[in-house]
Amino acid sequence: MKVSKVVTRRRMLWTLLGLAVLFGSLAVRLAYVQLYQGEKLSAKAEESWRRNIPYTAKRGEILDREGVALAYNVSSPTVYAVPVQVKDKQKTAQQLAPLLGMTEEKLVTLMSKRESSVKLQPGGRKITMELAASIRDLQLPGIVVAEDNKRYYPYGDLAAHILGFTGIDNQGITGIESIYDKLLKGIAGNVSYLSDAGGRLMPGSSEKYHEPQEGLSLQLTIDKQIQSIMERELDQAMVKYQAQGAWSIAMNPKNGEILAMASRPGYEPGSYKEYDAEVYNRNLPIWMTYEPGSTFKIITLAAALEENKVDLQNERFFDPGYAEVGGARLRCWKKGGHGSQTFLEVVENSCNPGFVALGQRLGKETLFKYIRDFGFGTKTGIDLNGEASGILFKLSQVGPVELATTAFGQGVSVTPIQQIAAVSAAINGGKLYTPHVAKAWINPETGETVSEVQPKEVRQVISEETSKKVRAALESVVAKGTAGRLLLTATGWEAKQGRHKR
Repeated sequence: MKVSKVVTRRRMLWTLLGLAVLFGSLAVRLAYVQLYQGEKLSAKAEESWRRNIPYTAKRGEILDREGVALAYNVSSPTVYAVPVQVKDKQKTAQQLAPLLGMTEEKLVTLMSKRESSVKLQPGGRKITMELAASIRDLQLPGIVVAEDNKRYYPYGDLAAHILGFTGIDNQGITGIESIYDKLLKGIAGNVSYLSDAGGRLMPGSSEKYHEPQEGLSLQLTIDKQIQSIMERELDQAMVKYQAQGAWSIAMNPKNGEILAMASRPGYEPGSYKEYDAEVYNRNLPIWMTYEPGSTFKIITLAAALEENKVDLQNERFFDPGYAEVGGARLRCWKKGGHGSQTFLEVVENSCNPGFVALGQRLGKETLFKYIRDFGFGTKTGIDLNGEASGILFKLSQVGPVELATTAFGQGVSVTPIQQIAAVSAAINGGKLYTPHVAKAWINPETGETVSEVQPKEVRQVISEETSKKVRAALESVVAKGTAGRLLLTATGWEAKQGRHKR
């Protein structure tokens, strides 16, 4: 059947309209992609072509309370290979092997990996500036010497258990380096470049440098001078007494700031791998537990005074040299006892039977309440890792003998940091503070203080009036009683400090 010209023309018209709509849609789509999504898609394409060589950020410095640097970073570059850009892997390996102390086979294996960039480790990690310059001078294709750094501790083993140390990737592992790692480590940067699918540098493309952001500097409560004196004395004590261990703490009782803290045996953070893990993992002043003995009597004294169970000046006690409790004879340190004495003299003489009497007057519920209020049996919350809780009797297990021995510091287990925090609360007005070693955070670029660590009061344990009585009693112990030698030691220390300052 013959198709009319009208039908033919109509078909051609619809075909043309369809093609016009098709091309119109294509034009709209191209315009949308080009005008509205062009920038976004270009960025995605560039991102897929871009390769990065990382630049490690400097960790923030750790300073003492006077601004003396106890830990900081020194430049120590790392060697990278961009495998697809290494034209002759065998020849490159031959040139690098003697410089990095690695075998040619190991280097060829690393440079043959199907990765955008590879660290030539271990020999190429944290190298010296001189070695880095030598490798750059070789101008080997595909070999990049990137900025890196490592931690340096200028005073060797000073405050090692407080500072801790970092790993190969500048990550904090122990001590302050670990506790405050996020704020100290900063933000890494990089050098990026565009490459084709084979990893080759695109012609005409330029490198982009994203500068690393240095971590914040941390100012500690530690005083380097006090810390140095403390560690010197511990070293001398270790030699004199042939001791297996020793530890010491100096804390400001008014706010919980740790002025110095040390333990022996010690180690050097910069070479921690040369020591047994037990040495650097155990910070004895916060980890070690021990029976406190007579120093614990301060807690019993404070509780008895707060509960009005004793009149130190006007009440007397007779010490025959022992106390009979529950069929057990608990002896005084002085053979034959101290005889008749005031309770202030009981404190001065550190008389065990006298403190047994105070414990009995308080009763186990009240005495153990004060013991826990002073912070024993729980962690203090100091900003260091590895703290222990100590050990106390369960109240259900406390009989007459346990009550008596606890009153003069036997049968309980405490940590040194618990003891110093509790004694501080007894004499500072009755306030228990959380010990801390962080003092402030500082912007390394401007030197401005970003934030300060405020003292944290845990609770009011005893009244100001009771604390005043405890202070007076302890001063009397030093002036007239069993702690007289401490006065001579303190006086000698002050004299040394005076000579040092002059």
